[in-house]
Amino acid sequence: MTDRRALVVRGGWEGHHPVETTELFLPFLEKSGFDVRVEESNEIYADAEVMAATDLIVQSVTMSEISKEAFAGLRSAVEAGTGLAGWHGGIADSYRANSDYLHLIGGQFATHPGRPPAERPGDETDNYLSYTVDMTELGREHEITAGISDFSLTTEQYWVLHDDLIDVLATTTHPVQPYHPWHRPVTSPAVWTRQWGAGRVFVATPGHSVDVLEDPNVRTIVERGMLWASRAARTS
Repeated sequence: MTDRRALVVRGGWEGHHPVETTELFLPFLEKSGFDVRVEESNEIYADAEVMAATDLIVQSVTMSEISKEAFAGLRSAVEAGTGLAGWHGGIADSYRANSDYLHLIGGQFATHPGRPPAERPGDETDNYLSYTVDMTELGREHEITAGISDFSLTTEQYWVLHDDLIDVLATTTHPVQPYHPWHRPVTSPAVWTRQWGAGRVFVATPGHSVDVLEDPNVRTIVERGMLWASRAARTS
């Protein structure tokens, strides 16, 4: 018997593999006791009855658009206690034209600095860099990231614009390179949480492709983050 309901909403830019990446986590959600519903459109957010019965939303919708009614339903659900979780552009680069959505999430993708120009083959790997995800002091103690040491990835390194209402569990630092215009290292949140009304928001910026999400550190963080965000996890 399941006693929790998860809503997986996927779509948007296909370059982030919304179907393949969300399918990776469906067995985990089901094993964790969730009755999982998958939707290919964010218009489901406008269904007040569905949203009121949902304990966790897992969103993978990069860029794209959201209607006024759908966003209002999403925000109201989170404020009422529904958890919202996601990774990479599926949550941190969604609905760029909706400033209220950016406010809800607390951090927004700005860019992913690329490799040296002479080393770019002209495909998505132009923006693949080797970088470190560094745990914060909070992250070393938080249930999502406890026991996970700093780790390295070779993939897109997100530069995130953010506010100080988020609780940062891990960061990543963009170094100064001669082919970039900034003049000092810039540190961005890589994993964060946000309290919003009665709800919780979880974001991990790694997750460009399935292989990144299969990294043991990333997968553990995402799985724990979904459970942490879920309403039922807080009331059971």
